Order: sequence, then C-alpha cells, then structure tokens
Amino acid sequence: MKERSISAALAAATCGLLGGGIPASVEAQEEPTWDFNTSLLYYGEDEDRVQEFSLKSIIRRLFVDDRVFSFGLTIDGLTGASPSGAIPLDTVQVITNASGNSDYAVPSGELPVDEEFRDTRVAITANWQQPVGESSQVSFGLSGSKEYDYLHLGLNGRIAKDFNKRNTTISAGFAIASDENDPVGGAPIALSSVLDVGDLSNHLGTGDKDVADIVLGVSQVVSRNLVIQANYSFSNESGYLNNPYKLLSVVDGTTGDTIQRIPAPGGGPTHEFRFESRPDDRTKHSVYTQAKYYMNGNVLDASYRFMTDDWEIDSHTVDVRYRWPIGDGKYFEPHLRFYAQTEAEFYRLSLTDGATLPLYASSDYRLGDFDAITAGLKYGWKTRNNNDMSIRVELYQQSGSIPAGQVIGNQAGRDNYPDLNALIVQFSYRFKK
Repeated sequence: MKERSISAALAAATCGLLGGGIPASVEAQEEPTWDFNTSLLYYGEDEDRVQEFSLKSIIRRLFVDDRVFSFGLTIDGLTGASPSGAIPLDTVQVITNASGNSDYAVPSGELPVDEEFRDTRVAITANWQQPVGESSQVSFGLSGSKEYDYLHLGLNGRIAKDFNKRNTTISAGFAIASDENDPVGGAPIALSSVLDVGDLSNHLGTGDKDVADIVLGVSQVVSRNLVIQANYSFSNESGYLNNPYKLLSVVDGTTGDTIQRIPAPGGGPTHEFRFESRPDDRTKHSVYTQAKYYMNGNVLDASYRFMTDDWEIDSHTVDVRYRWPIGDGKYFEPHLRFYAQTEAEFYRLSLTDGATLPLYASSDYRLGDFDAITAGLKYGWKTRNNNDMSIRVELYQQSGSIPAGQVIGNQAGRDNYPDLNALIVQFSYRFKK
C-alpha cells in the first residue's frame, strides 16, 4: 500500500496541470467537501494581433464513496487583428469583410488582417464521476458553448478499470458533439468570389458539423517513483469545416501579384479574392505517451504526441515540465513545449488567375507547415489559509514556411508567412471548504 500511495501522490502532483494527463485518484471522503479552482489567463500576440482574456472556474463537490460532481464555467473575450489569408502586396489593397457589410484597407507591404476581429465565448461543462464495484469507475458529462456566431453542444463518457493490485488501469472514453456555425451575413459558398459591400448573393445560411471522438488508454505504476501512460485517440469531423472568414488571393501566373478589379461606388475589394474550401470530412488518429518521475519531492513530467489525419497533416508535440519544491509549500515549474506540423494537402498560398479551380484550397496559416516553441515558468505557493495560488508566464514563438513550388514571381521577395510571437500569463487560485 505504501508503493500505491506514493504513486497516487505522484500522479496527483501534476495531473491537474495538463489536459489528458494521468487522472488522480479521488480519496474517499468522510464527509462532503467543496473544491474551487479558478484561473485568469491573458494571451497576447505581437503586431496588435489576437488578444485574449479568459476566466475559467471549476467547482467540484466531493461526496462520500468517491463520487464527484464537477461544474465548469469559462468566459473568453478576444479582440485584435486576425490574418484573412490574402497575401501582402507592394500596393494598398482593400478587402470586403467576410460578413459583407464593410471593407478595410491594407497598407502596402503588410500582411492583410481584419482588425475588426471580436468575439466572446461562454462555455459550461458538467460531469458526474462514481465508482462501480471495487475496481472500476465511470463518468459522464455534458458540454456547451456559445459565441455570437457559433454554438456547440456535446456529450461525453468514460469508464476505467484497475488491475494488478491497482497498479494498472485501462480506460475507454467517448465524446460526441453537434456544432452550428452561423457567420454574420451567412456562410459563403466555397471558392466563390469576394464581392462588393452589401452583396451577399453568394452567402448561404448556417453550416453544421458533427464530431465524434474515441480514446483508449492504459496507465501503469512501474515503480514507487514512476508512472507511465499511453493513449490512442480517434476523431472524426463531418459537415461544414470551412472557416467562413478566410480567403485566398487570385494572382497573376507570372508576377504573382493579386489581380486588380474595380469596386462598386459603395465599397468593395480592389483585387480578386475567393473564399476558402475545405473537405467536408476529417479523420484524425493520435498516439499520446506520458511519464511522471518522482525524485525526492521533485517531479519530472514528460509527454509526446503524434497526430496524423487524412488531410495529410502530421504533427509532433514534445512537452516537458519539472516541478521543483523550494520549501514552505512553494515551488517553481519550468515548462518547455515543442510542436511541429506539415501542411495540409490542399494548403496553398494563392490561386492562379485563369487556372482551373481546385476542389479544395485554403491559405489559413494554421494549416501550413510550421514549428512552434513554448517556454515559461510557473511559481506556486500556499496561502496562510493553506490554499493554492500560482502564476505562470510563458512565451510562444511560431515560424512557418511556404512550399517553394507555390511561390510565384514577386511573392518571393515578400514575407508571406511572418513569425508569430505571443505572451501568456495565467494566475490561478484553488481552495477547499
């Protein structure tokens, strides 16, 4: 039992910090208790791009016999400028907003971004967890979120069973969701032209999608100091998968410059653009491994994830944390994360004027070939009332590239995929009663 208790403490020490981590066992309660965990997060990109403020609170009610009810509330506010997908030019270009109700000018040489990007999201989750027999545990939950143009509703469940004197745990989980995308002005027809202000003839109604996820996992207590875990995940999305606010430039096949057009008197694009088009189905497979090693109070937490999908995107994620106690309930936790992915098979910088339109095309930088690194430090401490507080500061840097065969003429002299830098600050507070 001593080995089991040390291993449980090891898992509990860090599992709450990482999504998808090894779940901590819930100690049997002699009487019901409450657990409150609240965090405030700021995420800010440079060049006046996306800024996010997020408030997240999780309330857990711990009952006798390891039964737990949890409720989560998240409120996100986003502002700033979001890349439209168009390429920079050596002249000023004007672009109609995806909603079709106004336009905006992009200075010469700058990456086209929509500076009117605004969004607020409210999300809630509810989950019930309880033991089944002496060695199994089940949980099920609901989730929902609402943005001004997006609605998500979901259902999830999980079952876990212990073996080998509770040193081995296998688990299986599922999640299903139904999402509705209702962009301002309606969802644009894929690969249709961006029209003048007020012309919504190529905009339809809403776009719906369904999501199904399955996760199979096993965790193992290897020794009194080491716990490991491995998961396999399957995910399928079907329906409307386009981003209604992303577009592509239509360029001259020799110069690589965007084709000019004459806008209407009421305003509109000065160049030719088309809305993106993505497949209506996406299947992802991923493998996740994690190890946590306890060393005289210190905890090393390392994980690796590989993901591949039928859009030809492959990604690798390496994440390392090291919790270093410094006495009196205080600790430092350095964090380092590496991420790399290949571009989607339909990713392209621009469309060539006069060429046959492809079935699918997107210049969304998040579907491109890029590497990213996150580095930071977390400091945690105990308050006088024995509650937990922490502050985390991290820097994020992303660098991407365009396939050489997609760069045409003058595009070679421009920064078509500028680096992205962001600052992340999070303050957390947790108490029980």
